[in-house]
Amino acid sequence: MMDKKTLENLKEAFAGESQANRKYLAFSKQAEKEGHKNAAKMFKAAALAETIHAHSHLKAMNGINSTEENLKEGVEGETFEFEKMYPEMVKRAEEVGEKQAARSFKFAMEAEKVHANLYQKMLDNLESGEEFTFHLCTICGNVELKPVDKCFICGAGSKAFEIVE
Repeated sequence: MMDKKTLENLKEAFAGESQANRKYLAFSKQAEKEGHKNAAKMFKAAALAETIHAHSHLKAMNGINSTEENLKEGVEGETFEFEKMYPEMVKRAEEVGEKQAARSFKFAMEAEKVHANLYQKMLDNLESGEEFTFHLCTICGNVELKPVDKCFICGAGSKAFEIVE
């Protein structure tokens, strides 16, 4: 059994490294838009390094299990987000007039429902050998199994979708 404080530290480090990864990728995109190629590449390199750190921490806390167990955890996590976490966040943002935050939370909440269902579908088909193609809406995070003309969550057109390889 792992020391309680060490486990807490690993969880905190995992969260911090994960957040830094996402933030640095966003910074990289901004630097690219502004034509700062070296800064963009440095942010991207740092983001990749943060991923290495996060994966190492997750492994150290025995957070990577069988694919079946990981899919079950995915269903559970996404379900928590759309049933409990995001509804409270949407409510608060709307109460205080934070429209952009409310919109962001709503998009995520709706996408998490889709993700939970798709994790369950992958779990149900784990041994089938069936191939799936995933189409990701780059605006809201919705994932579809077939091309669509319009995202049902955010209304983005088909050009906003990327195939996930």
